[in-house]
Amino acid sequence: QLQLVESGGGWAKPGESLRLFCAGSGENLDYYTIGWFRQAPGKEREGVSCIRVFEDSPYYADAVKGRFTISRDNAKKTVALQMDNLRPEDTGIYYCAATPALFNGRGMCLASRPNIWGNGTLVTVSS
Repeated sequence: QLQLVESGGGWAKPGESLRLFCAGSGENLDYYTIGWFRQAPGKEREGVSCIRVFEDSPYYADAVKGRFTISRDNAKKTVALQMDNLRPEDTGIYYCAATPALFNGRGMCLASRPNIWGNGTLVTVSS
């Protein structure tokens, strides 16, 4: 069974950067669309960025477009989320998730209900 593990979370000041990593094991990640979701206390989970394997048009939420970049490293079998120009509202627990590659990036972030999740990594942005 596919298992996902996130890493790279931490604390940053507004305007700084963090880079998150999602590593899969147990199954080939090429069978899945991979996405990053986040949730803050009292708020709904939101799809941040999702990418179908080998797709050149990943999805980005409006709130992060132009600041975050998702990428896949096939050699290392990981999916990264580069987060630049962080804002306090980016604070939350970030989860890596997988869904069958039937979904493209937009479909996963907006309409899918993944049942494979990592345990999350905390990102805190504050002065």
